[in-house]
Amino acid sequence: MGKIVVATNNSGKLREIKEILKEYEIISLKDLNLKVDVIENGKTFKENALKKAKEVFKATNIPSIADDSGLCIDALNGFPGINTARFLGESVSDEDRNNYILEKMKDKKESERTAEVVCSIAYVDCKNEFIVEGVIKGKIPYQKRGNNGFGFDPIFELENGKTLAELEEYEKNNISSRKIALEKLKILLENV
Repeated sequence: MGKIVVATNNSGKLREIKEILKEYEIISLKDLNLKVDVIENGKTFKENALKKAKEVFKATNIPSIADDSGLCIDALNGFPGINTARFLGESVSDEDRNNYILEKMKDKKESERTAEVVCSIAYVDCKNEFIVEGVIKGKIPYQKRGNNGFGFDPIFELENGKTLAELEEYEKNNISSRKIALEKLKILLENV
């Protein structure tokens, strides 16, 4: 099938997308030696994903996908939500963000630790615009667990009791919110 540019510089995210969209030639911004800085000022994951996909398509004229995803904690009114990657600033590590969240949640009871991971993916080409969304539910554990994955994976526990970071990559790819959204996107792309 055809080429798709992925609007990300995150190597973990890119690896996940390539694994799931095997039928396509997935190209990164780095492959194109292109830097596209998009200000993510939308009010929703969907708005940010669409904005990024449109910018990359405009810059490359190649069908483009972009995602915006994050952790939404019920007891914190959906925080960090659309600001998951940058709520403490751009240059802060995943570990610092995760430690901050665990500290904010330290006094919450088991029943107050529910959360979800949301992933919105937008696709843009010269004729089409699609936005799909995947959601997985879980909770925030009392401490980080696992060495796999990236981002908040060590602090998101699934219903089976494992964090995303305790899963092998193929296991995570089978259940992730990004996988759910990408599967929906694949169905839409079959008709493009």
